Amino acid sequence: MKKIEAVIKPFKLDDVREALSEIGITGMTVTEVKGFGRQKGHTELYRGAEYVVDFLPKVKLEIVVSVDRVDASIEAITTAARTGKIGDGKIFVSSVERAVRIRTGEQDNEAL
Repeated sequence: MKKIEAVIKPFKLDDVREALSEIGITGMTVTEVKGFGRQKGHTELYRGAEYVVDFLPKVKLEIVVSVDRVDASIEAITTAARTGKIGDGKIFVSSVERAVRIRTGEQDNEAL
């Protein structure tokens, strides 16, 4: 099993959710986060004063999938989240040793 974490622009969340649903991925965890990379924030004007916004709002989504669904999931996220502009986000993939569905006690791939 693999855990896929994607940090994307907030307005792309619905597109990514739909793209994942189309390939059969139904469960995910979504968190509102703030961060920056090469984008390095931006400057805003408020009541005539200029200030720097270092951390930009992003959305982090997490899914756990079987190994054979990783590439399709990454492709769906990448295609749906891409705007072609700086700040589109990143995808991280890590191994998951164990998963347990609390309600039924199912484990590993059956728990997904």
